[in-house]
Amino acid sequence: MVDGIKISSIVIARDEEKNILRCLKSQINVIDDIVVLVDSRTNDLTYKLAMGCQKTYCEIIDWKGYAATKAYALSKTQYDWVLWIDADEEITPELIDELQKIKLVNPLFNVYDLARRAFFLNKWIRHSGWYPGRVARFFNKKYVLFDDKDVHEGLIYEGNLGHLKNDLNHYTDPSIEHYLLKFNIYTSLAANELFNNGKQYKIMDILIRPIVLFIKMYILKFGFLDGLHGLILAIYSSGYVFTKYCKLWELNRNK
Repeated sequence: MVDGIKISSIVIARDEEKNILRCLKSQINVIDDIVVLVDSRTNDLTYKLAMGCQKTYCEIIDWKGYAATKAYALSKTQYDWVLWIDADEEITPELIDELQKIKLVNPLFNVYDLARRAFFLNKWIRHSGWYPGRVARFFNKKYVLFDDKDVHEGLIYEGNLGHLKNDLNHYTDPSIEHYLLKFNIYTSLAANELFNNGKQYKIMDILIRPIVLFIKMYILKFGFLDGLHGLILAIYSSGYVFTKYCKLWELNRNK
């Protein structure tokens, strides 16, 4: 006889008052236990808003790094099965239905990935290499660890990966101002990660990589079908790569 499962979720948030309620409300009908950790550097109403939501445990924490912070979040969850969801994401109705069905059975895999519909300047980017952009987010916490990457952290696990059919919505950059504010932070994190891994600057990284990425996103991945949004995204993304390797050059030079 199958007893079924219950699901916890973890959300790490900093200055997410514009997103946090959408994220948490999307979980109410399927998630049984929601853990929200709010970075102590937050300067807005994220914590207060999260505290008012059903099924939510909320705590203000000092940043410990991605792996340690998410491991601490897992320690606060009540159930073995966990959905990792970012504050600027929401569960779609289709994914809610799929998770409800999964809760009635014992899942076949220990880790599942899912697709994300990424919205750039309020438009779903269907091409440009952004969709489906599958990420491992639903898992049994007994069998996973978080890696400690500074950018685009993920899960460490063994065995086969299952696949959920339905999507998360990801409201990544609602405005150009928001994108550029993140741009400086994330290019620095990415450059530092390369530097700490012993990567040496090469002039070709600055001259060629940005051009190759633009061609890949805008032409080979059909970014032109995303209209002006696709063009802006491809230009900004190539600029991201250019800036990241310029910062690596700077780190190598100052070493």
